[in-house]
Amino acid sequence: MSLDPEIAARLKRNADGLVPAIAQQHDTGEVLMMAWMNDEALHLTLTTGRATYWSRSRDRLWVKGDTSGHVQHVKSVALDCDGDTVLLKVDQVGAACHTGDRTCFDAGLLG
Repeated sequence: MSLDPEIAARLKRNADGLVPAIAQQHDTGEVLMMAWMNDEALHLTLTTGRATYWSRSRDRLWVKGDTSGHVQHVKSVALDCDGDTVLLKVDQVGAACHTGDRTCFDAGLLG
């Protein structure tokens, strides 16, 4: 199976065929993390209800929580107005960040 052609046609990918994906806690609005998706990752996310991303460092797909247990159950998926960013509203189980923190955006404000 592959990504719905109508969805695929709306995506504006970077040179590597990827789009940024923002994960947000569905009930609080807390921004949890940013990762990358290719067409297959987005297709799997939409069809399985589990957040699936493309790991640039490992050069492969990864399902959030498969190794850590910190699963993201997808509640909704939206595409921004330009078609170049995906927003996942999720129910995060455990930490979202690979450091073990709840969110990847708690390293402090800039400026």
